[in-house]
Amino acid sequence: MDANTPKWTEIEHLPEWDEEYYLVYTAKKHGKWLMLKTLRPEYKGKPEYEEMIAKEFEVRYNLAHPHIIMINDFEEVPELGMCIITDDVYGDSLAKLIHQGKVTREHVEKLHHQMLDAIDYIQSNHIEHHPIDASRVIFTENIGNLKLIDVGYNQKKVLSDADTAGDILNYGILLTQALDSLDPEGSDQSLKLLRRVAARCTNPDPTKRFRTLSALRLALTPRRTNAIYVIIIAFLLAMIGILLWLNSDRRPGGRIASSVSSEATASVTIPQAACQQLL
Repeated sequence: MDANTPKWTEIEHLPEWDEEYYLVYTAKKHGKWLMLKTLRPEYKGKPEYEEMIAKEFEVRYNLAHPHIIMINDFEEVPELGMCIITDDVYGDSLAKLIHQGKVTREHVEKLHHQMLDAIDYIQSNHIEHHPIDASRVIFTENIGNLKLIDVGYNQKKVLSDADTAGDILNYGILLTQALDSLDPEGSDQSLKLLRRVAARCTNPDPTKRFRTLSALRLALTPRRTNAIYVIIIAFLLAMIGILLWLNSDRRPGGRIASSVSSEATASVTIPQAACQQLL
């Protein structure tokens, strides 16, 4: 590469991607498209905000999930200052798709599966994050892969119940917004199931919502699949019961068979001992 070629080129501001404390840009680094996130001018030079962006980089740098935007570096960019460098995720936000009435069944299916996988990963790593909303969910341009952006700024030893409950509530809100943006659903059972689950996630009474992601996932499993799981579990429990019964003293012939076996052994042993004495 020519030493005179600038490292950073085609830097462009993306206003619709801006966050509360950050401005977001797209740019090329050595010819490769990336995204940059830097503090807004009013926060630059203030220690608490400089520490905030450095902390966010530290927390997110080791995250690796196919549906979470990847952090590459934290470095000085000419005219922008220190920036968090991420993979390029050019595409449309869920908020934009909803606004334009372009949400499809494929988008909803990815919210059903990929979104839950990403939230599960965040919770498993105890990542504290801003509430997930439609502006933070991106569908990439070419294959429509779901990517979460702005997914964490702190890592705890354990997430609080409020943290995990907030994820379930916000997931329900996203799902409801996406479903409302679809064409009339007709008699599609899978969409009706999603609608019921979304309604429970957003129930005005918090005690009636799902308490865990595991419970939410189970509710999203079709009843036929649930029935299969129940049958398998019942079969395994029955087999365990049979094995325990066969090894217990209460089964028919349990103790009797043991005593008969002992007596038979004794009846064989005694004559053998007597024979030895005679010899």
